Amino acid sequence: MTLTAPSSKATGRIARPGRMLSFLIVGLLLAVLLVFFVLPVVWLLLAPSKTAGEVVRDNPLSFGSFHQIGAAWRHLFAFQDGAMLTWLRNSAIYSGGSLVLTLLVSVPAGYALALTNFRGRKTLLVITLVTMIMPQATLVLPVFLELNRFHLIGTVWSVILPFSFYPFGVYLVYIYFGSSLPRDLLAAARIDGCTEWQLFTRIALPLAKPVVGLVAFFSFVGNWNNFYLPYLVLPNSDQFPVQVGLNQLLTSTPSFNPVAGAGLNITIPELALAIIVAILPVLALFLVSQRTLVAGMLAGATKE
Repeated sequence: MTLTAPSSKATGRIARPGRMLSFLIVGLLLAVLLVFFVLPVVWLLLAPSKTAGEVVRDNPLSFGSFHQIGAAWRHLFAFQDGAMLTWLRNSAIYSGGSLVLTLLVSVPAGYALALTNFRGRKTLLVITLVTMIMPQATLVLPVFLELNRFHLIGTVWSVILPFSFYPFGVYLVYIYFGSSLPRDLLAAARIDGCTEWQLFTRIALPLAKPVVGLVAFFSFVGNWNNFYLPYLVLPNSDQFPVQVGLNQLLTSTPSFNPVAGAGLNITIPELALAIIVAILPVLALFLVSQRTLVAGMLAGATKE
């Protein structure tokens, strides 16, 4: 009995429908991505170039004029005597201050959990993991009551201290030190007379720059974009970070709140420009630290 292989023409006919189906699925996914992610971003970038009426009447993806961008800029930063600048400054203070405390706590804590043995280590690691996966909203009420107990509501510490609590950063550092730092290197340093503090500051910390940069980026972005906690603990507009300030701008826009927004210069173009200005610091940070982020994400992926 002789077996014959299928001809190349028959194989091509079988493969062609599968390839067409793959192209169709990929094209459909790209179309969904375009409609729900790309087009809204393009509209947001073009909205400040038009007047409020042109945003409604004209082509949503058309460009207006640079003159209108300048007018929207002036109206935005004249709102409540320059409240936008105050909000941006507050966000920088809250995010930067909490970032310093986060690094001072997360990096040593992750190192200790990964490379030292002490009573309660496993319990502390489990608590860190459980806290990390809990939604942030579940901790808002106990944090608020605790801050109120210590009379910190309405102060800068009511935002900086809760922002500094970052269990995900502790876990990232724990994973890095647990998988990438050679134990033989630490043992050799101990033989040479290094103390535990010297091991951490002179050996472990210099080698951990990629993961420290990764923790710093995630912490800063999360704190910059946080809305719920500052909204609850800060009573005055001049204390708001930019995310809470955007909510105030939204309520001052006639298209969304005709009563409260009547007679104000804040319209849809100014609101769109405020959103762009609010994300520019995070975008700039990402572009500057992109190489460090990639190195941090790959840290511990391979082991010699």
